[in-house]
Amino acid sequence: MAETVTPSSALSSLFASLDPLLREWLPRQRWFAGKGRPVTGFTPVAATELLPPDGRLGLYHLLVRVHQPSVLGAEPHPGDCYQLLIGVREALPPRLAPALIGHVDEGPLAGRTVYEALYDPRPAEVLLEALRTQARIGGLRFERDLRQDIREGLVARLMTAEQSNSSVVYGDTFILKLLRRVVPGVNPDLEIPLALAREGCPRVPAPTAWLRAEIDEEPYVLAVLQPFVSGASDGWELALRELAKGEDFAAEARALGRATAEVHTALARALPTVTLGHVQLQTLAEGMTERLAAAVQAVPGLRPYESGLRSAYRALADLATEGHTWTAQRIHGDLHLGQCLRSPSGEWSLIDFEGEPARPPAERRLPQPPVRDIAGMLRSFDYAAHSVSPPDPDWAMACRAAYCCGYAEVAGRDPRTDPVLLRAYETDKAVYEAVYEARHRPDWLPVPLSAIRRLAASDQEARP
Repeated sequence: MAETVTPSSALSSLFASLDPLLREWLPRQRWFAGKGRPVTGFTPVAATELLPPDGRLGLYHLLVRVHQPSVLGAEPHPGDCYQLLIGVREALPPRLAPALIGHVDEGPLAGRTVYEALYDPRPAEVLLEALRTQARIGGLRFERDLRQDIREGLVARLMTAEQSNSSVVYGDTFILKLLRRVVPGVNPDLEIPLALAREGCPRVPAPTAWLRAEIDEEPYVLAVLQPFVSGASDGWELALRELAKGEDFAAEARALGRATAEVHTALARALPTVTLGHVQLQTLAEGMTERLAAAVQAVPGLRPYESGLRSAYRALADLATEGHTWTAQRIHGDLHLGQCLRSPSGEWSLIDFEGEPARPPAERRLPQPPVRDIAGMLRSFDYAAHSVSPPDPDWAMACRAAYCCGYAEVAGRDPRTDPVLLRAYETDKAVYEAVYEARHRPDWLPVPLSAIRRLAASDQEARP
């Protein structure tokens, strides 16, 4: 393996030759966050040769900052930094045709073909071997938990269902999550599973290895390797299958509630908790109110419910004024059925602790009331129930109640005994969903609007 290509004429030449190809290829990737805006340029951040391109196969690890026009009314943005793995071949075999980025006409790779290397088992296996041997290559640091064994020779395959990141499975033994849009600082997708592993919490696969980088004296987490739960069912897909068959899902929802509470309980032991008093709760309610005001401007269909929705936030602010407090802790931050896996033995696991990618990293790491995760899961049951025709609100109601009961069995407190806080968070989530659906999936807008009608009702008691 070669050393990092430092910022130089060689690096500039490499990126200049890739520039026209990446401008076309990047916006088509599912994990690219800047869709709808043209790519106007790139700034090289780092490049590392993992396999020299002078042989049959070359491999580059790139960090590149992508420049696009700012969204109207938004603050100027320096551009998102993306992690790329670029394979280099004389020509692509037919099996790698979907991975094609393009043919290079000039620069150090002139005459070669470059492609998304994760489609190719050999480059993906290079990453696993680097993790196994704790390699240090330029600014890249491949680290691991030596208590877990990483066997040689595990065959790699790319999972094609990922959205905001990319995942590679190695021989049904490990799964490597490669972060695509990367930011400096502590990443909760590594931090939280490591903390839960120290607590012995079995509901989250313990990290086996991880990839970090030090760029301009700032730390980056680039990838995390964890045990692969072979034969596991994605919670969303499992729920949809049971719905399609007309099967009850309450028992699974109850078990998932217990698993969520186990994770929350372990996180409260592993990482600091704080008490939210009057000032913090007022700030929380004000933030929810501001998001609602912006949402009403973006989605006119929310306007008839605005007053009722505001009442959810006023009720929270009123309790704060009366001296009520709540405990905040580290949570999942983006919990829904798709972030849960059920093993063939029936055990549930929670995955993907990155939080909402659109939020700044520091914000994602703030302690928050656990009910925020619970509200996200309750909304997910509602979405599943509306994915069938006709919608089945009774199915959602049964799942929501069972989930809360399961949570109470472990946590010792039913989330429904905090109706004001639960209603505020579920309302905030439904408002966010309405904006998202209006912008990206208008056909789905009736789903959050049906919840908004319920949550805005003047006699609403926030019953799940």
